[in-house]
Amino acid sequence: MGRSLTALILSVLVWSTGLAQQPLPSPPPPPRSTETKPETQKPNQSQLPNPNDDLDVVKITTNLVQIDAIVTDKNGKRVTDLKPDEIEMLEDGKPQYLTNFAYISLAPKAVDPQPEPGNSSSPITAGPPINLRPDQVRRTIALVVDDLGLSFESTHHVRESLKKFIGQQMQPGDLVAIIRTGGGIGALQSFTSDKRQLYAAVEKVRWNPVGRSEVSSFGPITNESSPATPNDEGRNRQEELNEFREDIYAVGTLGALNYIVRGLKDLPGRKSVILLSDGFQMTRTDDAFGSSRVLSALRRLTDLANRASVVIYTMHAAGLQTLSITAADDTSGMSAQQVEESLTDRRRVFFDSQDGLSYLAQRTGGLAFKNTNDLAGSIKKVMVDQEGFYLIGYRPDDSTFEHINGRVKFHQISLKIKRPGKYNVRMRSGFYGVTEEALTTVAQTPQQQIVNAITSPFGATGVQLRLTSLFVNDARIGSAMHSFLHVNAKDLEFTVQPDGMHKAVFDIMALTFGDNGQVIDQFSYTQTIQIKEENFSRLMKNGFTYTVTIPVKKPGAYQFRTALRDQSTGKVGSASQFIEVPNIKKNRLTLSGIVMRGMTVEAYLKGLTSAPLEKADNVQVENLPNASSAVRQFQSGMAMAYGFTIYNAQLDKLTGKPKLKTQVRIFRNGEQFFVGNELPYELMDEKDMKRLTVNGGIQLGNKMPPGEYVIQVIVTDLAKEKPRIATQWLDFEVVK
Repeated sequence: MGRSLTALILSVLVWSTGLAQQPLPSPPPPPRSTETKPETQKPNQSQLPNPNDDLDVVKITTNLVQIDAIVTDKNGKRVTDLKPDEIEMLEDGKPQYLTNFAYISLAPKAVDPQPEPGNSSSPITAGPPINLRPDQVRRTIALVVDDLGLSFESTHHVRESLKKFIGQQMQPGDLVAIIRTGGGIGALQSFTSDKRQLYAAVEKVRWNPVGRSEVSSFGPITNESSPATPNDEGRNRQEELNEFREDIYAVGTLGALNYIVRGLKDLPGRKSVILLSDGFQMTRTDDAFGSSRVLSALRRLTDLANRASVVIYTMHAAGLQTLSITAADDTSGMSAQQVEESLTDRRRVFFDSQDGLSYLAQRTGGLAFKNTNDLAGSIKKVMVDQEGFYLIGYRPDDSTFEHINGRVKFHQISLKIKRPGKYNVRMRSGFYGVTEEALTTVAQTPQQQIVNAITSPFGATGVQLRLTSLFVNDARIGSAMHSFLHVNAKDLEFTVQPDGMHKAVFDIMALTFGDNGQVIDQFSYTQTIQIKEENFSRLMKNGFTYTVTIPVKKPGAYQFRTALRDQSTGKVGSASQFIEVPNIKKNRLTLSGIVMRGMTVEAYLKGLTSAPLEKADNVQVENLPNASSAVRQFQSGMAMAYGFTIYNAQLDKLTGKPKLKTQVRIFRNGEQFFVGNELPYELMDEKDMKRLTVNGGIQLGNKMPPGEYVIQVIVTDLAKEKPRIATQWLDFEVVK
């Protein structure tokens, strides 16, 4: 990369017992970053589980069947105070002995609505996004847009509803993904709490012309006896082809949902999938094979969802439709009977398309929303429905898992409320008599392991990886993504060689996805590292870091994903990051990503840095890896050096120089923790006025509370009458 980014010249150090600001002389620059070229007792209700625990909601074993349920009264109000003696659990109509019963509350705190990007007059009013730790996640929500089955009209309504959800309904602690069924594996973005990523995903929701839906929710009526209309034989053949095509795309939608649910299975707690679709037909009276194909896919999906603690909510995106004559219909030459028959077919197809969505919701304990144009309101109802549930367990009979004539039996389950009054219970309809232990997974090849880890929307954690990817722009290579990947060496298996060296071998793969879900860059290779005995203990303690630079030709939203597999143990780790690459050619004020690392104050003042301890090929082992650009875990009292590049600053007419001000803000837990003074930018020996280097440092206070923080840099361009503002941020952590 260009020296302007990776060779930081630090010019400011901020001093404080907490945080304050004071310029100091500039020390010499740190070394350049390295780059690589990739080759039974009755339950006690007081014993409530903590919803933040690693909670497996649904379990099906020989000793325990555990499910979740939501109970409402006749007015639709949630009932949260039931006691064990007020319910009765039934399996195939027979009462079961309860082993546990509790109500789990997940109600989040209300937040003020936030504007969509571009609607705010200032880009710095909202704080930077918060990266959630696993124990901070309250709800995991997959918003699945069925672009294989959305009409052009429905796509617009879906896109607007998703924007409204992100801006007004998404809560702190929500982990959300927006996934398109026809978007390819790259569309299965990582779950995130970053609204920027979600807004970018919404902008890529477009009508899919090769899907099973047309511009409108249904085609226009035409006179079948006109010369342009095919004869009966041709018409029947076309109808059969269309039905086959619709069934194939319906199965494709269910296949995408199946993949998403499989990934969700590994996450703790109760998860939800919201499917927005124009629907699909479950059965066809004239095509038993096609009906079997779709119905079989539905049954597999619902059983998988129930075992994975996934509730599926469905929304018929077509909404309220005029099912009578429309302006697009051509009924000239048709009799009244023919017109009525055509309208009857239209109504039948429209309502039949809701059946599959209703089936998915009912079988998994969700809700099906249909015949409404208020998709945003429906999503809001789903969020309310996620505020809590009953967790109920019972000990099954031995006969539950017996096969009848070699076939697995489906067991119906239901919940009876004994408390006086009328109540509505929503829960999973049942399960197949197969234990989770019996559902063995076919062994994967090493290649399959690493490919599955890198393409899944959920990270593999067998090997701990920490990824930081930054946008940069260089005059020679143009825009690029510069990435730091830190590997926890303790998760790898090293063997001692005859010469005393410690050796590990692992496979590494990286993919870069464009905003259309397609792969734009990839590499994979096998890496061997060997470390001397005297440095091995430090390697195991500190880990090591990779750096890689990938040129990007077009602006847009990208995902960089990488996975690593240890050959000795088969452990796999993966990491991913969203990167927004702006269009530098539009001459807008833009900032690169922030490079930041820590060092002692003494080393900073002396112009010293944490130089690499040892290099093994393209592996960098550092003395202070936790304070490196990849990990960014700083101790209180440490000097935190940062740097970034300003692109497209305008020049003042009088001086011919840029007229810029910079400011630093620090956030903790989403709240503003520190605000620095606005400092004028001092032009150094810059040769490229389109790329100006900014360097700075902050000494963290000795009493600065441990925790997660975000640093935000704000640059204001005052060269013209109307100021221009750009901002960038990066997370870091203060440790004891």
